[in-house]
Amino acid sequence: MSHLTILPTVLRDAEGLASSLEALKLSPQWGGAVPGFAGEAQQVLLQVCLVGGEKLGWMRQGDGSLALVADLQRLSRAQELQQLLGRITRRYAAEMALRQASTLCAGTQVSVST
Repeated sequence: MSHLTILPTVLRDAEGLASSLEALKLSPQWGGAVPGFAGEAQQVLLQVCLVGGEKLGWMRQGDGSLALVADLQRLSRAQELQQLLGRITRRYAAEMALRQASTLCAGTQVSVST
């Protein structure tokens, strides 16, 4: 039996995460709920629907970080989950570095290609 898992992350910037997901062609949606087993659902700030119809979501934690919300048991059978999460994390880190560089170097255009 699968269920929703909530995993803490180091991600903090929801806009940066959304930009990262868009760059990875994952079509983020704001709000909604990630469904689990037997009607279980968790409200999220941001979510993506994967190819098989499974969802990954992120909810704001009390410390300001974004926690990953997903049915990891089901996803681990259907997706290359570790690779996907690694791609999201790397793209997010690049996005945050670019935003910081743009702030520090006002008037300079900074970008990254995927």
